Amino acid sequence: MKQDMIVILDLGSDENPRLAREIRALGVYSEIHPHDITAEELAALPNVKGVILNGGPNRIVDGVEIDVAKDIYNAPVPVLLADHKGDKPWPVDAEARKEALSNFVFGICGAQANWNMENFIADQVDLIRQQVGDKKVLLALSGGVDSSVVAALLIKAVGKQLTCVHVNHGLLRKGEPEEVVRVFRDEMDANLIYVDAVDRFLDKLAGVADPESKRKIIGAEFIRVFEEEARKLDGIAFLGQGTIYPDIIESGTKTVKAVKSHHNVGGLPEDLDFELVEPLKMLFKDEVRACGKALGLPDSMVYRQPFPGPGLGVRCLGAITRDRLEAVRESDAILREEFAANGLEGKVWQYFTAVPDLKSVGVRDGKRADEWPCILRAVNTVDAMTATVEDVPFALLQKITARITSEVKGINRVLYDLTPKPTGTIEWE
Repeated sequence: MKQDMIVILDLGSDENPRLAREIRALGVYSEIHPHDITAEELAALPNVKGVILNGGPNRIVDGVEIDVAKDIYNAPVPVLLADHKGDKPWPVDAEARKEALSNFVFGICGAQANWNMENFIADQVDLIRQQVGDKKVLLALSGGVDSSVVAALLIKAVGKQLTCVHVNHGLLRKGEPEEVVRVFRDEMDANLIYVDAVDRFLDKLAGVADPESKRKIIGAEFIRVFEEEARKLDGIAFLGQGTIYPDIIESGTKTVKAVKSHHNVGGLPEDLDFELVEPLKMLFKDEVRACGKALGLPDSMVYRQPFPGPGLGVRCLGAITRDRLEAVRESDAILREEFAANGLEGKVWQYFTAVPDLKSVGVRDGKRADEWPCILRAVNTVDAMTATVEDVPFALLQKITARITSEVKGINRVLYDLTPKPTGTIEWE
């Protein structure tokens, strides 16, 4: 069943993701598209019932006020000017916004509330089968929420045509490679190939401090590994990826400058040999979890701790060294263990440690010790676009500090990050 859709044209408003989510909450599908879409491109989108032009402070790009093509204003579907030029106030109150959106979506556009996960899954299964045909798909399976849900969708759509590849790049959490192999190979009966590429990745990353460069190196090397694995298999034509909507939004559009590039958006080589299959690319994080539940994945997988594609590579801040990377891995394991023991597992959306490339003076065994600080981060969010900081009990922070400084080699200080998103992002890099 094809869902009705409301299109939001990106004219620089920071609230476009919120607006899309509010429309989806009404049971109607919504997507954000570039401001310079043509009437022909708009008409080619499926089941469009209305268009929202939502402006904002970013409408000036390179000194020019951006606008849509003139024929968009005469589109064959209703067009809503929502704070288009900053002179039409858009309701701030949640109920008033909901009423205004409901009136436009249902009253003016006549859209049907047919956006739900069952319909989404049915549509995606059909689209995947149409795209893939009788060819084979290679999937990067990290074991995180996004790749696990993609795997379940692909298995539902094409079954044994899917081959999953789990790459141990040396940037995974403690015990994670072993757990991924056990769950997916033994319990889910997936076609799983395990690749030990630790030295390969860490050698490529040696001396690279810039976060964007690290992300792109990791992303490009991932693809190279998959290309090599694909050459060992017959008929691989597609690469499955767990790209989700916040990845695309944060990597930048023609209107909004990038927050940061994501390994599965901005780091792909130009000579990519595969066609991409990205069935989750229009979903927000909470919708990905809902999709996983609808597909029958266990809660332990659906609500698993989020983990960035570059892994601990963006938590070993600055140029990665093996000893500091190990400090990140061990301190992260302690943090997760203590959160689980104190009832915070499942309550806090994401928590991790980061170790920067700087040292401070401390005292160990009665002597001066120049060692690294360890940063703790614990945040709550619904869609990963904004985040609040968890109020962790001070006594627990003290216990975690004592354990990390005594058990993790090279760390003499522990700091707690109190910054929400915005102004900070969830990750440090």
